[in-house]
Amino acid sequence: MTSALMTGNAAAAWGARLAGADYVPAFPITPQTEIIETLAGWIGAGAMPGRITMLESEHSMIAAAGAAAATGVRVFTATSSQGLLYGLEMLWTCAGWRTPFVLLNVSRALAAPITLEADHNDVLAARDSGALQIHCATCQEVVDTVLMAYRLGEHDAVRLPVIVNIDGFQLSFTREPVELPDAREAAEFVGAFRPGALKFRASHPIAQAVAVLGGSTYSYFRYEMQRAAEAALSAHMGIAADFARRFGRHYGAVEAYRMDDAEYAFVMIGSFASKARDAVDRLRNQGWRIGLVRPRLIRPFPAARLRELLGPVKAAAVIDQNLSIGSGGILAGEIAAALYALPKRPLILSYVGGLGGRDIAPAELDAMAAEVKRAAACGIVPNPRLLFTGDELREVRKLQAVAAVERQELEAAP
Repeated sequence: MTSALMTGNAAAAWGARLAGADYVPAFPITPQTEIIETLAGWIGAGAMPGRITMLESEHSMIAAAGAAAATGVRVFTATSSQGLLYGLEMLWTCAGWRTPFVLLNVSRALAAPITLEADHNDVLAARDSGALQIHCATCQEVVDTVLMAYRLGEHDAVRLPVIVNIDGFQLSFTREPVELPDAREAAEFVGAFRPGALKFRASHPIAQAVAVLGGSTYSYFRYEMQRAAEAALSAHMGIAADFARRFGRHYGAVEAYRMDDAEYAFVMIGSFASKARDAVDRLRNQGWRIGLVRPRLIRPFPAARLRELLGPVKAAAVIDQNLSIGSGGILAGEIAAALYALPKRPLILSYVGGLGGRDIAPAELDAMAAEVKRAAACGIVPNPRLLFTGDELREVRKLQAVAAVERQELEAAP
């Protein structure tokens, strides 16, 4: 293994290189572009075999990814934010084709208003597409997860695209120490892409149905995709165990931190979960029995494992870095649904924070923990909360006042 200091974007590029990606269809978008620039540099210099092709849009990029994978080529691509939404139509199509490839999404909040910083609404918009989703919290996890994602998506029982998600700026441009697996060992771990009956080639023509008439046949194919996603849970368990044996790092479907005796828990995904991890240590030093649950897999959703971890606690704070307008935090709803069948289930308190890259302060995590403890004591769950301070609101009001004055001056001008 080689140790190096690198960004999350560089770690993603190394994952693709070590996995032996043959083809990289691409379209640049901030904060993903560094990944494509790095791969283009390696391919252009001959350090990485393969081909990179710049397309005219993310829609074409994902179409090219699925078409190439259908010929037996191992494909890597990357996007972010509006780019993922622009290509979303083809992501659904490629999942229906059952063509496995890895798409690295660098999460960025959606317009409008526009921002370049991160939240998770872009990637969670793809959660029903049929593509699997794995969320990373560290640069080390990025390179390792890309390798595991190829094994998972190409598994004979799965055959689906895999989205590996990292947070823009907070992880994509953050440099951390990373241990790169030996190239030969990584290649042995990932193995050769075996497209089997999926492979289209001129020397051996085959037909594959992509249009059906009638709900019965359509239902069959959608259910086959559901079964494939379900199979990905057990496949991931075996892949994670094999990765741990080879490289000494284990990644379960859910990370549990200090949950053995926990009475309370934070639940988060992505790099901001490291803030909750620090809060757990701080509160543990004060005598709290609290832990962190971080789902890595969002699709398939690891409901059984979440029930094991959260079933014994009294109450949990689910902190969503997203907002489903008109509903609330997406993760909170999915966690509540997963726990619903338990005869005795914890109280779930929903918080929405980190939208557009907004920081979540240690004091806010402490306040959430205190509110969780009060809710457990009285049995009353407060309404979902948007994390936003009085100082922030006053700043917004100042900007609104300035805009109002400018508008009045414009209207009064001759």
